[in-house]
Amino acid sequence: MSTRQRILDTALDSFGTTGVDGTSLDALARDLGLRKQSILYYFPSKVALFQAVIDEAAATFIAELDEIVLDARDVWEQVEGTVRVVFRLAVRRPALLGLLREASRPGSTVAVQLTSRLSGHIEAAQHSLEIALKEGRVRGEDARLLLFSLYSTIMGVATEVEVLRAMGIEPSLRSLAERRAELLRFLRVALQPV
Repeated sequence: MSTRQRILDTALDSFGTTGVDGTSLDALARDLGLRKQSILYYFPSKVALFQAVIDEAAATFIAELDEIVLDARDVWEQVEGTVRVVFRLAVRRPALLGLLREASRPGSTVAVQLTSRLSGHIEAAQHSLEIALKEGRVRGEDARLLLFSLYSTIMGVATEVEVLRAMGIEPSLRSLAERRAELLRFLRVALQPV
């Protein structure tokens, strides 16, 4: 693995778990066994590194979605596929989901960058929902609001570990599988037309 890729992977883990403000280039360099100047050779600033990590995280997320969601025949298969992708990432790459959440927070310097990277998927999902709403196959009125609600619900259930702990649910693979199954039941009922 190249030095540049090692830096990106380590930065993703740090940004995704401790946030941008909690990540320092000095700590990254120590974790990598490099000098800070080595990081700055590839990325001239922490902001540039964060932007590169966002690009890579978005590309990974999009590739995961492409693998499952684009072949879906209907809206429910797209929703179910998205849930599978997010929960699979919650197991395999939790820092990636943490990074995407960090990047989408108010005041994030890379929110526009993230949105532009995901815009194709957002537009396709919204279009699918609009068609399903018009045909009466999905409950709701506003495809944009429905899409936002679906995204927020799926990401929240998969990633809000501290909320789970506050509710007395210790995060584990078993509880993650249970949350996924319950979420799919909830979404199916919520989306079924009246």
